[in-house]
Amino acid sequence: MCPTWVDEPQHDASDVQITPDAQDLFDLKNEERSFYIDYDRDTFVMDGKDFRYVSGSFHYFRALPQTWRSKLRTMRAGGLNAVDLYVQWSLHNPKDNQYVWDGIANITDVIEAAIEEDLYVILRPGPYICAEIDNGGLPYWLFNKYPGIQVRISDANYIKEVKIWYEKLMSQLTPYMYGNGGPIIMVQLENEYGAFGKCDKQYLNVLKEETEKYTQGKAVLFTVDRPYDDELVCGQIPGVFITTDFGLMTDDEVDTHAAKVRSIQPKGPLVNTEFYTGWLTHWQEKNQRRPAGPLAATLRKMLKDGWNVDFYMYFGGTNFGFWAGANDWGLGKYMADITSYDYDAPMDEAGDPSMKYTIFRDIIGEYIPLPAVRVPDRAPKMKHEPVLLSSVESILSTSSRNLLGTPALKSDKLLTFEELNQNSGFVLYETTLPKFTRDPSLLTINDLRDRAQIYVDEFYLGTLSRENAISSLPISAGWGSKLSILVENQGRINFDVLDDYKGILGNVTIQIYDEPYTQELSDWTITGYPFDSYDKFTQLFATLNEGAGHGVNGKGAAIHGPVTFKGELVIETSEIHDTYFDMTGWGKGFIFINGFNLGRYWPVAGPQVTMYLPKELLKSGANEIVLVELQKAPTDKMVHFADSAILDEA
Repeated sequence: MCPTWVDEPQHDASDVQITPDAQDLFDLKNEERSFYIDYDRDTFVMDGKDFRYVSGSFHYFRALPQTWRSKLRTMRAGGLNAVDLYVQWSLHNPKDNQYVWDGIANITDVIEAAIEEDLYVILRPGPYICAEIDNGGLPYWLFNKYPGIQVRISDANYIKEVKIWYEKLMSQLTPYMYGNGGPIIMVQLENEYGAFGKCDKQYLNVLKEETEKYTQGKAVLFTVDRPYDDELVCGQIPGVFITTDFGLMTDDEVDTHAAKVRSIQPKGPLVNTEFYTGWLTHWQEKNQRRPAGPLAATLRKMLKDGWNVDFYMYFGGTNFGFWAGANDWGLGKYMADITSYDYDAPMDEAGDPSMKYTIFRDIIGEYIPLPAVRVPDRAPKMKHEPVLLSSVESILSTSSRNLLGTPALKSDKLLTFEELNQNSGFVLYETTLPKFTRDPSLLTINDLRDRAQIYVDEFYLGTLSRENAISSLPISAGWGSKLSILVENQGRINFDVLDDYKGILGNVTIQIYDEPYTQELSDWTITGYPFDSYDKFTQLFATLNEGAGHGVNGKGAAIHGPVTFKGELVIETSEIHDTYFDMTGWGKGFIFINGFNLGRYWPVAGPQVTMYLPKELLKSGANEIVLVELQKAPTDKMVHFADSAILDEA
């Protein structure tokens, strides 16, 4: 049952009006359906009755589609009556004029699943969403198609592409607007635009006009901005409802934020669109957890005061593949996000209820009747026997380049990923070193994005890192003449800075004289490794002998470039459960299971050690494991498994 909320908390369930089941609502004639704001009485009104929501953020792109319904059912059982959905533009539109609407990108099926689980939908289509997703959800190809494009403002090229994208996306979602018989009650314009600081009202009004073409007044439009400085004003759009966001706060701080909203929007319901249950975590830092007790106190304060609340996140999930983003923070003004998006949320990375789930559910139940939906038990997990992997080949070998790499380009200019029309993975830059006049000579990469492994005559010398502000490496004379620089894209910045081009944006120099004179290197050969097609690995394995130990020395170090490893997990039962790869002993890389890219691992940096492996990716019999390891394999070349996550090894 979807509850109708009244203005003041009602502890007696018998006094609370209840809306019909969601399916009954969707069967109503459209002219009988309305959802609007009664500003005089500070409340939402649904079909003539006061309404208030408690929602949870759910990123469908961080969960396998086979699990959407069970996860949404768990959210409903937690007392929620709505689900908050970001839409990731870059997932659905990965290349210019290419659109994906199936599998993990089946947005209409997510909404159908919400209907089945009696959840209203709060739609957040962006076009920028942040969400700790690469580039904040904006597709990389914008920067290839329009060099120098300015996003999130009235740039003509950006506006043109947003209009094309909205026509493709929103035209599918119009039937799902509440007034048209669907579950979408609210639609967000932009996302925390005030924090961006541009305050481009022309852009915001164009976005409003474009959105209204598809909502047609059948859902409430809203913005969300942080309650600090002038951000609410900067992100404000005339005629559009204002909401805010904040996490763990004292009672006085909640009152302060309410007053901030009231100073700009004196009337209307109060909404916290992102009540932070945890926080994002980067590699090389501690897991950013938030304590349940103080969060519970903040939640109770908001519900008591009549707020509408959306938990961010309620279920976090996993940054599969190369979708994890980054932030403009830290020593090198860059910190990459970990693969897990567990977020210390009420539902953990596997979708199981956590302690917070139970605490928050009980508090929600103090104010509204809980649904008659059983809270699921924690799903069983499997811990498999270790699997021996065979090293196949360095990706820098001729055979691997031919299959995994793109055709080599000759250029005097260091081309970026975007100029190469490549989203993620690696780019290899190679040239010939000049004759040294100093020993050693200092090699410097200017404006590296993000991490570079340096090889001379195919032997590893060291690593440079944007994250750690390390841009130079001494090279001894006599080591060789062929310089190879393998640059890894670790994820584009997703907040504030949105021009995070990848590769080498400056130049590469070598010290050649007694004085601090340097020579700029040129005459580059450039090869891309996008790793966007698993078929290329299949072809590679068909042409090479496994187990030859290519690329690693006796200590497991990848001395000739990142190494591909392959093995099989054999499951001898039909009863398969979730499990976790335990990457202890491995260095840095990414991992495939049955052709599916689970994401990046980096246990030597932490805090994440395990990689969540959903049971839906496994099968009885042989399951193919493929790793691309950049640094070091354990000497036994074994990959282990765990039956619980390890996310706190800093």
